[in-house]
Amino acid sequence: MHRRWHDGAATLHTPRAEVPLRVAASYRARTRGLLGADGIGGALLLTPASSVHTVRMRFAIDVAYLDRRLRVLAVRTMPPGRVGRPRLLARHVLEAEAGAFARWGVQRGVTLTVAGGRER
Repeated sequence: MHRRWHDGAATLHTPRAEVPLRVAASYRARTRGLLGADGIGGALLLTPASSVHTVRMRFAIDVAYLDRRLRVLAVRTMPPGRVGRPRLLARHVLEAEAGAFARWGVQRGVTLTVAGGRER
């Protein structure tokens, strides 16, 4: 059974850290994403999503493409003004400030977990 995501707060568990997480599951929340923000203290999970862009963003971000089980398929850093290409098997996209994933141990092949937040 797959989790049914809701917008809201949760905790992301990575190999090296527990990170505050904001879940963007509704169309409105996913569309807004990090646009207009000057930074992010934790991470943002866009679900469902298979690609992102940094057009009109003010800072570079780390992006991780995740499968249904939250296994990291690919990681990249995107400067402002870029459009990422869709990843075929991606179901979720995780975003954080550039450099965060290296500190947290988020890399290809790692499986992440999410605790808290609401489920339907």
